[in-house]
Amino acid sequence: MPVFTYRGTNRTGASVAGEMTASSKTELQSLLRRQQITPTKMSEKGKEFNLPTFGGGVNAKELAVFTRQFSVMIDAGLPLVQCLEILSSQQENKTFQKVLTGTRSAVEGGSTLSAAMKQYPKVFDALYSNMVEAGETGGILDTILQRLSTYIEKNVKLQRAVKSAMVYPIGVLTIAGGVIILLLWKVVPVFATLFAGMGVDLPLPTKIVIAASHFVGSIFGLLLVVGAVAIIIGLKVWHGTPQGRFVIDTVILKLPVLGILMRKIAVGRFTRTLGTLIASGVPILEGLDITAKTSGNAVVERALNRVRKSLEEGKSLTEPLRESGVFPGMVTQMIAVGEQTGAMDAMLQKIADFYEDEVDAAVKDLLTALEPIMIVFLGTVVGGVVISMYLPLFTLIGKLASAH
Repeated sequence: MPVFTYRGTNRTGASVAGEMTASSKTELQSLLRRQQITPTKMSEKGKEFNLPTFGGGVNAKELAVFTRQFSVMIDAGLPLVQCLEILSSQQENKTFQKVLTGTRSAVEGGSTLSAAMKQYPKVFDALYSNMVEAGETGGILDTILQRLSTYIEKNVKLQRAVKSAMVYPIGVLTIAGGVIILLLWKVVPVFATLFAGMGVDLPLPTKIVIAASHFVGSIFGLLLVVGAVAIIIGLKVWHGTPQGRFVIDTVILKLPVLGILMRKIAVGRFTRTLGTLIASGVPILEGLDITAKTSGNAVVERALNRVRKSLEEGKSLTEPLRESGVFPGMVTQMIAVGEQTGAMDAMLQKIADFYEDEVDAAVKDLLTALEPIMIVFLGTVVGGVVISMYLPLFTLIGKLASAH
């Protein structure tokens, strides 16, 4: 019998690893399940090396479509294995197709759907697999899948809002920077040589632009570009560390306009995620843990971890939320009402709906305000460079005209 190595998590969530003899991966999975271990990686000893696969992730839109179709099929009464077989066969994304085929094989081998999905955490995250597990336990898998597809679709909408708010100004600033560097690097030196040959007195704006051109064309200009790239890479690497991520996310939340928008997005995501989990039957402590990990902001994640700790100590949900200072007063008050009335999930969904509408309105207002500002900025900078180059020519033409 072959020997397999495995990695996974036990019922407390701790990581475990080891070796076990089994006739196949399916049997190994069954043996691990009896020991209350959820495997995340299994490979036959001596055959661990696999050729790397390039490209092909599974995006949120594909996951949402799959979840919606899956829920319709389950609701229609089709067997679980048949649903997975149909959906994998019609899946165009090869990576997703392999994941669904592997999930179907695991279910055929006696695994639960949630346990099979936990083998692919990059596709089915903790939120997804835990909600599926709650649906299986409660016998409402079709309802849970419908909620999941709605949640993913709304999350995609939020992500699109963030991109809309960021892409336009970044794109305009990048184009403006490229045009200015090109003018200073290639066009201005031609005029500078012309003016030097004429011996014309240069006005101050022209002198500034020529000095900037010399700087861009020199080694210092190259060092400036290299330094800027190094700073961006450094910030990205630092953001990958817990402390760096917390500091950068804190700064983002305190920015004048963008910070308000990002706070609204964070509140909308938190309330939507926790509301969906609670409505699906996931315990609130586990729901807070999952919500913290999927919040997308280190400040919100730390605040939610403190809320979870306070709940474990027997306190209410509202008090630590208010003390965190991250969530607006209206949110904590509405959650307090939800706690008192026992309608926490419905209240969280209402808050999420409100804040998602707020995000839509804020993004539209931001883009409306940014468009003329960016056009004026681009016109002023590029136009200023061009006009400063023509000023000496106007002076020269004026002198020639007066001489005649």
